Amino acid sequence: MEQRVTGWVGWVWFGAFALLSVGLFNLITGLIAVFDEDKLLAWSPGSGAYVVDISTWGWVHLFLGLLLTCTGFALFAAATWARVVAIIAVLASIVWNFFWLPVTPWWSLAIIVLGAFVLWALTVHGDEVERAVR
Repeated sequence: MEQRVTGWVGWVWFGAFALLSVGLFNLITGLIAVFDEDKLLAWSPGSGAYVVDISTWGWVHLFLGLLLTCTGFALFAAATWARVVAIIAVLASIVWNFFWLPVTPWWSLAIIVLGAFVLWALTVHGDEVERAVR
């Protein structure tokens, strides 16, 4: 029995493009920060001030950018592992933006809603991507 491909595959493609875009931006900012020798003074209300090396922040963003970019390309190719990584990334984004609701309510709400659609498409209709690629 042939199963049909629904329009939800478009949301999977949207998720793949979003991962690819965010990954590329993280790669660029990570590369810039890796070669920057500046220090950043950060303030935490509970523990006071501390100095953060921007290059360390850059290496983290460089690694995350590489992971998200590879995941975005693999999601376009309908790789199963990419769906798993994308689901984890979308869940992390939703949780992260939930904590930022008091600071940026409209932006966080928009990201949470978009993330919910992409999460639904990845979990429920993710297997349709394989049929759409064939």
